[in-house]
Amino acid sequence: MDFPNCTEGVFATSSSDYDSLEAAGLPTSKILLTLTLSIVAILTTVINCLVITAIVVTRKLHHPANYLICSLAVTDLLVAVLVMPFSIIYIQKESWDMGQVVCTIWLSVDITCCTCSILHLAAIAIDRYRAITDAVEYSRKRTGARAGVMVAVVWLLSILISLPPLLWRYHSEDSEQEDQCIITHTHLAFTLYSTLGAFYIPLLLILILYYKIYRAAQTLYMRREASRASRHSCMTNGSMIPSTYPAGDGDVDGGPRSPEPLSPPEKSVSEPSTEEREKVRVPVKTLKSKSRRRESHRTESRRCQMYQGPRISGSRERKAASTLGLILGAFVICWLPFFVKEVIVNTCGACSTSVEMADFLTWLGYLNSLINPLIYTIFNEDFKKAFQRLIRCKVRCY
Repeated sequence: MDFPNCTEGVFATSSSDYDSLEAAGLPTSKILLTLTLSIVAILTTVINCLVITAIVVTRKLHHPANYLICSLAVTDLLVAVLVMPFSIIYIQKESWDMGQVVCTIWLSVDITCCTCSILHLAAIAIDRYRAITDAVEYSRKRTGARAGVMVAVVWLLSILISLPPLLWRYHSEDSEQEDQCIITHTHLAFTLYSTLGAFYIPLLLILILYYKIYRAAQTLYMRREASRASRHSCMTNGSMIPSTYPAGDGDVDGGPRSPEPLSPPEKSVSEPSTEEREKVRVPVKTLKSKSRRRESHRTESRRCQMYQGPRISGSRERKAASTLGLILGAFVICWLPFFVKEVIVNTCGACSTSVEMADFLTWLGYLNSLINPLIYTIFNEDFKKAFQRLIRCKVRCY
């Protein structure tokens, strides 16, 4: 992501040095670096294409939550196709030889797509938080149209954040540097605007939401423990058949059921005597008592069923929270070093980074576009099955 000053003072060599480099051929280290970065770009393209295709062709994945994931994959695919190849050429040649028009387009796509990828993670965190904390109400509002609105807002914010750096470039000396394609500035307000909007505010939002999701998962886990205690009480205080499953792993339909009551005795056809009437009254009273106990058992059984929902939901949401935590960890590791460098370099006049370090931090951020779909592949069973079907289909076709 060639954000403001992300490849500062870079890739400028004299023409004589460049000619000698061309005559001698590329060094082995440069060839290996080019191959490595090309492999990263290809893998990012293939995996994000798999995610998009899986969501499009698999009916089970046609869910509003997955629309955000699909939009994230499209954004990461744009980074892989429109940003990474030009960056590889830039690093290999150590100067920009494709003209300022192409440079402007590349910078626009670079900043916008990388910012959009980051904001998508914040949007997914918001969606997951609402789905956990307000499940019943949000399930009604969680429609495809609402997901489309969220995607549109994310793209609009990304454009608003990335537009000022591009406009700044036309009013500075950057556009006059024909052999470079960078944006440099020294204004503190401009640095804060670009870095806060593109990274630090989304990071803070994701951290807060992830913490609340974790607390909500803990609450659901405590409800599951209460469910276990309630089921134990149901089985010990009532005449209910104990489940053969361990506590917490019983039947999803509502747990153990009460046994069927004894069938009433058959009446004699002849008119019963007084003594016989007294004998008949006892089973009738017993039958009424058993009927009341049966109703009581059913009430307790329904109460046990009510606790089954949080138990299942808690298991699913804890898994979702763990997945979100991995996404957050990958996001912080990939992008935090780059944006810390941005703040330090653009606010400290005596501070600078080497060309190699600037390239490394930029590509570390690009790597997040490869990691995002991998996380969904590993931890989402529906995606894994869809990927397996797609891969088997492609193998058969070939």
